[in-house]
Amino acid sequence: MEPLTLTEPQPSPQNSLPTPQKKYNVLVGVTGSVAALKLPILVSELLEIPGLKVRVVTTERAKHFYNPQEIPVTLYSDTDEWQRRLASHSCRSLAKCKLERRRLLLWKGRTDPILHIDLRRWADLMLVAPLDANTLAKIANGICDNLLTCVIRAWDMTKPLLFCPAMNTAMWEHPITALQVEQLKDFGYMEIPCVVKRLVCGDEGRGAMAEVWTIVEKVKVILSERDLPTQR
Repeated sequence: MEPLTLTEPQPSPQNSLPTPQKKYNVLVGVTGSVAALKLPILVSELLEIPGLKVRVVTTERAKHFYNPQEIPVTLYSDTDEWQRRLASHSCRSLAKCKLERRRLLLWKGRTDPILHIDLRRWADLMLVAPLDANTLAKIANGICDNLLTCVIRAWDMTKPLLFCPAMNTAMWEHPITALQVEQLKDFGYMEIPCVVKRLVCGDEGRGAMAEVWTIVEKVKVILSERDLPTQR
């Protein structure tokens, strides 16, 4: 869990890193940690980077922690990938037409755009912030059962993917967490380490998501250092 704060500490101007000169597309993934409260601030700060376009992919649990109306960019969730395509086909009884729905998706929807593939093509960089313990475990084991994890499973490994763990200290200190974080790093993904704070639950220790300004500065570094192909 993540501490509830109303303001975000800001870096001193002299420590601010170079701003990328090209235009880039950044896909932000948000999962069900309390740190998802910071999504509006994170998106707003990213949009301050000149030439940067942002889209957001959310898990269903993450929606509990932020107001979608405060997100000034396109927000995608599971219903955008699956329910929208099903909604175009009527069926009198869900129980009686499971096979028909499956056929419709496999055949009549075969040439339709696939959202998780379109998103991975659009993005130059992916940032998962926060990454909760549940989604961390899914990614480490190759599970792709929602839109966000499908994007990550299909991710172009020539492009950077940054992840920001955020969870309760006891969950962070569980032995399996270190193994799963190392697995993601072995994939080539880049960790923005969590920090020590007093959490909403009252515990104090490591597990809080990195500060928003730290995350934004890391994005600037990656985009400035890499000669990334820009999707237009």
